[in-house]
Amino acid sequence: MSEDQGFYSIIEYAVDGPETQAALVDAFAEIQDRWVRFYPGYVSARFHASIDGTRVFNLVSWASEADYRHFEETSDTAGRLEAIQAALDGLPGEVESRVSANPRYRVVRETGPGPRAEG
Repeated sequence: MSEDQGFYSIIEYAVDGPETQAALVDAFAEIQDRWVRFYPGYVSARFHASIDGTRVFNLVSWASEADYRHFEETSDTAGRLEAIQAALDGLPGEVESRVSANPRYRVVRETGPGPRAEG
């Protein structure tokens, strides 16, 4: 694992089915494109959709915590939050945000492919 392990914002939503799940992913990918992806240090947003159609995890990756903090300090937060609310209001079904009070994380350990560990 590299020394600079990145910084993440992890957001979870509960949805009422596959149609809402797909619409949420599309809407939030557009928000990333319009409001976030051009900031220095932004790496990606990965959307994970549960197989049963009831959850979406959005993992937003930044090169560093400093890049994320710069984004927080300089971005149009009010405009982005308004766009998020408009996206949620336009979905075909019910969505419940499961965002914690501070959905920000650092990687502290990673395992990868290799031989079976002994012992």
